[in-house]
Amino acid sequence: MNAPSQEITVMNDRLVGKKELRTIVLYSDAHIARLEAAGQFPKRLRLGNGPRCRVGWVLSEVQAWWQSKLASRDDASPSAA
Repeated sequence: MNAPSQEITVMNDRLVGKKELRTIVLYSDAHIARLEAAGQFPKRLRLGNGPRCRVGWVLSEVQAWWQSKLASRDDASPSAA
């Protein structure tokens, strides 16, 4: 029997863990938590009931967050000098 995959597929989407998330957004765990608490980052999905349960983020939500960052960067382009 094959070992369980680290990736969970949900209707053409998947969850990413903390390690992969940090490679996508380049933020520390603490900064991600602050952004989440402020409503400025996608909410994590708890995969258990305990305080130390595994968590994941929906990849498409993280990608949408990045797209909004890119759009706001492009909208805030400095005027030609």
